[in-house]
Amino acid sequence: MSAQAIRQGRADEVRVTIAVGAALVVQTALALVWAGAAAERLSQLERRADASQEIIERVTRLEEQTGAMRASLVRIEAKLDRQNKDDLK
Repeated sequence: MSAQAIRQGRADEVRVTIAVGAALVVQTALALVWAGAAAERLSQLERRADASQEIIERVTRLEEQTGAMRASLVRIEAKLDRQNKDDLK
């Protein structure tokens, strides 16, 4: 083999080594970007879940209050009915 062929072979090896290293760097950078995006999406979902939980609790309280108001309304109507019957006698 000639000296020039040896130098060419080493140059090719260096290029391949650099290309592999660059590919690893690019893939690592992309993996970090993807992981950051996934973490942000997860954070958004957690915030939404927290907000949903608060809304669920508020709706539950409103349902309880509505039930209590209905019960009061039934009692008031019954009392008015009794008074109307007493007034008619």
